[in-house]
Amino acid sequence: MRNIVFFCIISLFFISNYALAQSLTVCSSCKYSSIQEAINVSAPHDTIYVKQGVYKEYDIKVEKPLALIGLENPVIDGDSKGQILGIYSDSVVISGFVIKNVGVSHTKDNAAILLSKVRNFTINGNTLENVFFGILVEKSHDGLIAGNTVSGESKNEFRSGNGVHLWHCSNVKINNNHLFSLRDGIYLEFVSESVIEHNRSHNNIRYGLHFMFSNNNDYYDNEFYRNGAGVAVMFSKFINMRNNKFYKNWGTASYGLLLKEIYDAEIENNLFEENTVAITTDGSSRINYSHNNFIRNGWAVKVTGGCYTNIFTFNNFMSNSFDVSYNSKLNDNKFENNYWSEYTGYDLNKDGIGDVPFRPVNLFSYVVNKTPEAIVLMRSLFVDIINFSEKVSPIFTPDNLMDNKPQMKIIP
Repeated sequence: MRNIVFFCIISLFFISNYALAQSLTVCSSCKYSSIQEAINVSAPHDTIYVKQGVYKEYDIKVEKPLALIGLENPVIDGDSKGQILGIYSDSVVISGFVIKNVGVSHTKDNAAILLSKVRNFTINGNTLENVFFGILVEKSHDGLIAGNTVSGESKNEFRSGNGVHLWHCSNVKINNNHLFSLRDGIYLEFVSESVIEHNRSHNNIRYGLHFMFSNNNDYYDNEFYRNGAGVAVMFSKFINMRNNKFYKNWGTASYGLLLKEIYDAEIENNLFEENTVAITTDGSSRINYSHNNFIRNGWAVKVTGGCYTNIFTFNNFMSNSFDVSYNSKLNDNKFENNYWSEYTGYDLNKDGIGDVPFRPVNLFSYVVNKTPEAIVLMRSLFVDIINFSEKVSPIFTPDNLMDNKPQMKIIP
């Protein structure tokens, strides 16, 4: 009975709050012509509608629960003077704005939208242009960042920031955003229990997506292309990476996906096409790679450092210059039931599995790892001869690294 009474009191409290909430309108001819002015006079849980127009404001502060809604895409122009909009309260909604011209600084992380130590926030349907940092979220939880377009005018790393940047956050959903011309499209550091899905991140100086020290996160159905490098996942565990597309990430030190000291992850149903290196993995163990397509990459999988108990099953390796590169004689990884376009074996019993094991690591890839200049010999008869000799009698590559059940047909 006591619990029921308490619940009723709490419910009445929230209902009364929202019943008392009002709406305010901002425009050049309205009672309030300044966004900050309307925020200052508003009550908690009010809604502020901002009509079409250009508002030359920066360092706007929101310190109470509010919904700030743009009508017909009003523009907030920070005039490159500093940070534009700072959120310091729980339960804030920002939607429907064009926010542009964030001030560049070498001492402050100026952002189009900053959220600091808040909960239950929503940032959706905004266009952020010429940003230093786009949406910067610190020590905040339980939020949604969706349907935003974030772009900068980045030409080098030291004068650019990230599109969506999360630090010490949890339970944040980042979806359907378009990010380009930034340092990193999306950056996560000390972030947990969050989902990144249906985003497009491209033409960024460094990474399309960058994880650091972030556990128990998922990213699905994203596209990462034409970045300095596609995605870097570092010093994290329990990451699910499914149905993403990594393509056209080209450059002398570029890759689709970098894994650095990652543990207990799932990499499934992803497309890696036309990257310098599709996956570079270093010191990463207990990862399942399944049903991925590696198509026309320089290297499909490049294994460096101590990588153990990784399983590659039912993947398609098609027309890559090198399928697997390995820099050690030791192998504790399993390759089985993959399709290899370079496989030339036979299937006498017609069960769809090759009767001869396939060795995905060839000697020339080992040589190129040691001496990159040797790449000019690729496609020469000499390379074919040394690769054949290494298959017959492995000396430099792991003798137990083979696919004992290579698939004869592309895996759907």
